[in-house]
Amino acid sequence: MARVNEIRYVGYGVKDLEAERVFYRDDWGLREVAEQDGAIYLASQGQDEHHVVRLRGSDVNRIDVIALSAADTATVDLLHDQVAAAGAQSIFAPKTLTTPGAGYGFRFFSPDGVPFEVSSDVERVEARTVRPQEGIPDRISHVVLHSPKPKAMAQFFVDALGFRVSDWITEFMGFLRCNSAHHRIALLPGPPCLNHVAYDVATVDSMMRGIGRLRRNGTDVRWGPGRHLAGDNTFAYFTTPNGFPVEYTSDLEEVDDETHQHQVYEMSPKVLDQWGYASNGPQNMPAPKADPCLFQPASI
Repeated sequence: MARVNEIRYVGYGVKDLEAERVFYRDDWGLREVAEQDGAIYLASQGQDEHHVVRLRGSDVNRIDVIALSAADTATVDLLHDQVAAAGAQSIFAPKTLTTPGAGYGFRFFSPDGVPFEVSSDVERVEARTVRPQEGIPDRISHVVLHSPKPKAMAQFFVDALGFRVSDWITEFMGFLRCNSAHHRIALLPGPPCLNHVAYDVATVDSMMRGIGRLRRNGTDVRWGPGRHLAGDNTFAYFTTPNGFPVEYTSDLEEVDDETHQHQVYEMSPKVLDQWGYASNGPQNMPAPKADPCLFQPASI
């Protein structure tokens, strides 16, 4: 079975483009690598992925696309067939991409109407060694989505894209992997929308330094710092100027991709935060609302 193997980037349409641009570049710690057709492309400094965030101006705040990577063009074609067999609606078939970084890929809507891209052979950019003391992200760690039917959506990711189940918290939250990282996608119940995008930082100390920098620049923690049980990763959640939740995380569990057996955790305060420190809690995060552009492809 063909599989995706990583998260590539997340594309957003935002009402206040300049505020989001400044946040990701100056506060969050990304760097601009391209601008084309009114869209801004930003890369993480510690990874050679061409870009991890794409921003463009929009009348509404929306998710334009969540991009995943595949090993090569043959795998892209196989994944396209699997996605079609799973009943997903196509946006476009595999082709040469003309956005910065180029590559070969296709787009489709998840059963909930969220746009996805799968691509290979995208141009790489120069990375550098990020010192832990900098407190900036190396890469995207994972993406968490809401779905009215998280169990069914998890099965779609398994059947169509080759993900494997790492763990569940009761039947409330599912964690899916496409490599040795405990999860790259996670699913929660709720209206179809993005819950948050998480970024890896080197260490817990790096996360705390990042929290300090963001606070000094006017963005405080919405939930955290803490450590989840499923995945064993640390967390600190924030919101961008346009209201999209983002996370700094470290120490995400590495598993044996071939042999790992999933667990089902019972919901408890310890599952959410092993440290028991983050009293601000998930209730301080934005309430999920259906993305306003489900089943509507972005203009780029």
